[in-house]
Amino acid sequence: MQTDDFNPVIGVAEPLASDLVRIVAPNPSPMTFRGTNTYLLGRTNLAVIDPGPNNSTHLDAILSAVRHNQRITHIFVTHSHLDHSPLARPLAQATQAPVLAFGPSHAGRSAAMDTLAQSGLTGGGEGIDHDFQPDVLLQDGQFIRDTDWKITAHWTPGHLSNHMCFATETALFCGDHVMGWASSLVSPPDGDLGAFMNSCARLRALPERPYYPGHGAPIQAPYARLDWLMAHRRTREATLVDALSDAGQTLSALTRIVYHDIDPAMLPAAERNLLAHLIDLHARGLVRADPTLGQHAHFSQN
Repeated sequence: MQTDDFNPVIGVAEPLASDLVRIVAPNPSPMTFRGTNTYLLGRTNLAVIDPGPNNSTHLDAILSAVRHNQRITHIFVTHSHLDHSPLARPLAQATQAPVLAFGPSHAGRSAAMDTLAQSGLTGGGEGIDHDFQPDVLLQDGQFIRDTDWKITAHWTPGHLSNHMCFATETALFCGDHVMGWASSLVSPPDGDLGAFMNSCARLRALPERPYYPGHGAPIQAPYARLDWLMAHRRTREATLVDALSDAGQTLSALTRIVYHDIDPAMLPAAERNLLAHLIDLHARGLVRADPTLGQHAHFSQN
């Protein structure tokens, strides 16, 4: 896994290829690593991928990276967490470029997750951009072309229900679905573990090419990383099932058992990931939740 070997200069446009530049936003944290990666794709007509948080310094950095013979024509958003999407509207106003994404923050959420949300299940404070509204709604598998590039939009729910990955012939921009420095957070009801695993399998079936994630360094061996992510989730599931008892365990107790070796500061995120596993196991008939399914239930093997 990538750790301290990824140390970009924040706010500086760094060329990654002849037609690709990365600018890292000034929002480092335990959940965003060094900061959000914003990508500028193209030579003349530029596509911005994940403009990032609503930060005027980062907006200036993006606009300053556009040379005199270039213009931003499209703004793509992989998903609407607060570290990825809020700057889309100010950037659109500055450039007159449309914002393209799968949909607003709850677009694509499954009926099961909608039911949980209506019953009172809330997220764990991951920071949803509830005001996000794209100008153009993208369909799964849709092609978008401009002079210098062609992008295929792939709907990859799991980390968030409106998550998309954007593929060119030589690269895939994978947002927060795949990262090299950490496994992705899946926090119900906005995150969905079953959808996450299906999306991993869908990406695994596409031609292999370097992945450019929302945080951290490029992933040069994405098949291996996807295989690791899926195996990691299966191993975590097996450990969770072993920790369950007929008497029942709370989510908090299970988190301390399953994630006994992590930094205590990461326990809230770990608890959300574990809840995603429990909801998935419940849907498959392998776990009971008393009195009702949710973060306050007692969970036991079925």
